Amino acid sequence: MSIARTSARQSESSALSRLAWLDALRGIGAVAVVAEHMLPWVIPSLRPYWFNLGMYGVLVFFLVSGYIIPTSLERRGDVGGFWIGRVFRLYPLYLTVIALVMATSWWMPIRREVPRDSSSIAAHATMLHDVLGTGAAVDTMWTLAYEMVFYLLVTTLFVIGVHRRSGPIAIGFGAAAVVSGLLMAAAPIAPGPWPSWLAFAIFFAGLACLISGRLRTVAAYVMGAGALALLVLSSRVPWFGLAILAVMFAGTAIQRWERREGPLWPVAVTAVLVALAPAWAIHAGWWWVRPGVWITTLVLAGATFALAMALRSRETFRFLAWLGMISYSLYLLHHPLLRYFVGLTGDLRRSPLVIQALMGTLFVGLVLVASWLTYRFVEIPMQRLGRHLATRRT
Repeated sequence: MSIARTSARQSESSALSRLAWLDALRGIGAVAVVAEHMLPWVIPSLRPYWFNLGMYGVLVFFLVSGYIIPTSLERRGDVGGFWIGRVFRLYPLYLTVIALVMATSWWMPIRREVPRDSSSIAAHATMLHDVLGTGAAVDTMWTLAYEMVFYLLVTTLFVIGVHRRSGPIAIGFGAAAVVSGLLMAAAPIAPGPWPSWLAFAIFFAGLACLISGRLRTVAAYVMGAGALALLVLSSRVPWFGLAILAVMFAGTAIQRWERREGPLWPVAVTAVLVALAPAWAIHAGWWWVRPGVWITTLVLAGATFALAMALRSRETFRFLAWLGMISYSLYLLHHPLLRYFVGLTGDLRRSPLVIQALMGTLFVGLVLVASWLTYRFVEIPMQRLGRHLATRRT
């Protein structure tokens, strides 16, 4: 018995070490996003403009999700268990941060982009706010909408048995992003209460089917088609959403290539298409999608992923891996905490550099502590509960 337990622990330790590089990438992505939001308010002279720190971090996150999420579903072989895991991974902290923002709204008003009607409740419940054309309670939550669309599409592809065609799918989304940038200045469906509530009804009815197993195939088709329709017809900037999905499926194609289940060239084709996507698009004047900045950001994100992948056998990722473990908390918490911090300290943008550096260091320390606490007391217990419930189903 003791030999078996020792072997199991060694196997678990080996698996964790193999995934450390992915945690390190999550840590890098989270730190980049924190820096992108903090620097303009605390140390503006250090903010780079030759690439976008925040988008660099987000692209790294999307590549990691693309690489690991389909593998997680395939390894489980259980759609219901996969979705229980996702729900207990994402929602507890997400709802905790929303509650924090709501509780402090008397001091720091909720973002103007958030609708002041019932559609906001529905959009937040599904995490599909950005593809529904509405704002989220916390600025960084917009990426969760695209993560959710990706999960739904991956589920659909898995259920119908075409999930291994990641390369062609990535190229397809990249090509769609280019075409959308040329033809669509904005989503044709204006945001409003009815799309949010329709998505709410379909999402939770479909989720019940996926977890219970009843009408699972029908639910997967409907939810996948609905997510794709929202991405194209209702998201704020359709080409951008399609480009994000192309990046995520490129991450999956890298995993397929690594496992000798597909070629690598579709990743290169997808990268070129994503780089070209905003070239002729109307993109609301975003400075970071200008060709030089956008392509540099893409190249840096891709190079970071490739470097981490090449060095994954080395034990050089310990601190970054720790950041990766708390990265979800770090990602969701830092923006509201930054607002509170600046509200207390006042405008630091004209302060001496030494004061800015001290305040920046203090803020980072506070965010790291807060993120560790929510990871320890919110994320870990809820993930354990999710694993327990998923195990009881089988």
